[in-house]
Amino acid sequence: MDREAVRRILGACEAALEAEGPVDLHRLGFWRAVEAVKRHPDWLDEFARRIASIDRRAFQRQVWIRLPLTPGLSLLAAGAGVGAGLVVGAFGVPAPARGVLLLAGAGALLATTHDLAHYLVGRAVGIGFTDLYVLKPLRPQPGIKVDYESYLRAPPMARAWMHASGALVTKLIPFLVIPVALAARAPRWTVAVLLALGVVQILTDLLLSTRSSDWKRVRRELRHARRQARRPERRDARHRARRPEHRP
Repeated sequence: MDREAVRRILGACEAALEAEGPVDLHRLGFWRAVEAVKRHPDWLDEFARRIASIDRRAFQRQVWIRLPLTPGLSLLAAGAGVGAGLVVGAFGVPAPARGVLLLAGAGALLATTHDLAHYLVGRAVGIGFTDLYVLKPLRPQPGIKVDYESYLRAPPMARAWMHASGALVTKLIPFLVIPVALAARAPRWTVAVLLALGVVQILTDLLLSTRSSDWKRVRRELRHARRQARRPERRDARHRARRPEHRP
């Protein structure tokens, strides 16, 4: 896809967003244009801000609940604090209640740390964020919205780490709570449930998430990273091919 094709697609998306009604960016070719811009970092100055504007307008149309970033992060941090408190509190309750507290704490940590990890790693690599949101009533899991201009300007490996961070943290949570359960002498079923939860999450990622969600995005950005890494090699090869042969 060349620059002119990207301009046409972005223009069509902007026109669709000016009209009333739903907008299908995928059908309009928006994400193909985004991938083309990622493959050509020298196009970012022309297209990055425009892409971010289209992405944000479409996001605001389709999202069910949206919170400004600071209040949203505060809620997640409070939820993570409650989860950690429940886990630690298992040491101070009678044995039958320990398992319940540990599982409730693990659940709270799973629900809140995913997006916190995205945020912390993203900010560390220069990616900004704009909102916390819930996309649909039937999918109440919170999400965090990237600022797409900063996302595009970040190196692809940085984007990959940002996407991977949330998935990695949620996979670790059950296994981190297991030693606490053992130290607190929680009922054996508590450890069994935590272990099963951790294994199911890993299997789900292996079987499904590589084709959707975070791991799909990780694979996509790793492809861009490999492509960019090969680009200097290709330039060097072309340069050597053009260099006239030296004859003594």
